[in-house]
Amino acid sequence: MITGDAYVGGFAGHVATEAVPGALPIGRNSPQRPAFGLYAEQLSGTAFTAPRAENRRSWLYRLRPSAAHPPFRSYEGAQLFAPGAEQAPLPPNRLRWDPMPPDEDGVDLIDGMVTMLANRDPASLEGVAVHRYAASRDMTARAFVDADGELLFVPQAGRLTLLTELGRIEVGPGMIALVPRGVRFRALLPDGRAAGYVAENHGSLFRLPELGPIGANGLAAARDFETPVAWYEDVRQPFGLVQKYMGTLWTTTLDHSPLDVVAWHGNLAPWRYDLARFNAMGTVSFDHPDPSIFTVLTSPSDVPGRANADFVIFPPRWMVAEDTFRPPWFHRNVMSEAMGLIHGTYDAKAEGFAPGGLSLHNLMAGHGPDVASWRAASEATLAPHRLEGTLAFMVESCWPYRPTAHALATAQPDYDACWADFPVAKLPG
Repeated sequence: MITGDAYVGGFAGHVATEAVPGALPIGRNSPQRPAFGLYAEQLSGTAFTAPRAENRRSWLYRLRPSAAHPPFRSYEGAQLFAPGAEQAPLPPNRLRWDPMPPDEDGVDLIDGMVTMLANRDPASLEGVAVHRYAASRDMTARAFVDADGELLFVPQAGRLTLLTELGRIEVGPGMIALVPRGVRFRALLPDGRAAGYVAENHGSLFRLPELGPIGANGLAAARDFETPVAWYEDVRQPFGLVQKYMGTLWTTTLDHSPLDVVAWHGNLAPWRYDLARFNAMGTVSFDHPDPSIFTVLTSPSDVPGRANADFVIFPPRWMVAEDTFRPPWFHRNVMSEAMGLIHGTYDAKAEGFAPGGLSLHNLMAGHGPDVASWRAASEATLAPHRLEGTLAFMVESCWPYRPTAHALATAQPDYDACWADFPVAKLPG
């Protein structure tokens, strides 16, 4: 039994934790009279009948049942977050965006969220959406819950403190944190401001990828994922609750904080992970490896080997390949790639892609290094060198992304120009 302000190591392991000794029942899930008059409540992240290895659920023991709330009404804030279905024709163009401007209006995480890309109706239980956020105010008397999918936070500037029903998570740039579908939370900003990205996964839950020929070790290790222990607040005052449901936002008002889970056990829970612990694999002979070798998390689709969503990072690493163009090569892909930059410079883009920026290369869109990166890599003297001071990521999906109207209106107008001046190859004769 674990108590106190700490984390438990391991990915999707079964955790038992209580903030008050004696709050967690032993030997059963739903006793007739839970200790202290708590309410037993199961939170299911998969179908009840999912195979044991795939089944994710947790039992919560809370001050009040989560069902105790008035009807939801349409939420009029956060105009650029969850704008609903937008069915304009989908352009096949490569797109790129500058970093979001700093928030000047004192908005919290929810009102500071901007939806950029999405590729399936959440009702289909497939697909992924990519959002960006810029916030400068704590969520003090309101919480958020996403019924459409799990939320993977990728901070780029400033830390987040995520106060969830199942514990507290501190996360900053260089780390990621996940809040499962249906878990209520609010966000505090220890540094006063925060900006970053969110991948919202509507499909099968993120899990660690299979390692295949790599063997038993490498990439992200299960032991390095940290799950918070039980924590709760008993705040008895009006508390807003904003819910994302079927692609739009709704709100209601409670007479208490919904973060009142005193104890819980199960394997559906928030977690955090330090990306510096990722054990990158790479070639020690020749050729740049496929980017799939940098996969941290995967959400499989119903087609084996084709991901609903992959979360991939490009961290600091050694480059040693012989007679090899070392940046990512030119390619067209049946998968669609949304890429963000946390800090530093991405090795395939010499300019125009700044930390906090975003790019999109949809299904079969030709892309690769820009002219300056290509020329520098083609002319470099090859010797082992350490790629330092960089951290980029990609949310890759088998479904083409549809940019929102806001995204199309704010894209860089000249992104295609970075591929405009390549010299033509000269054949003999």
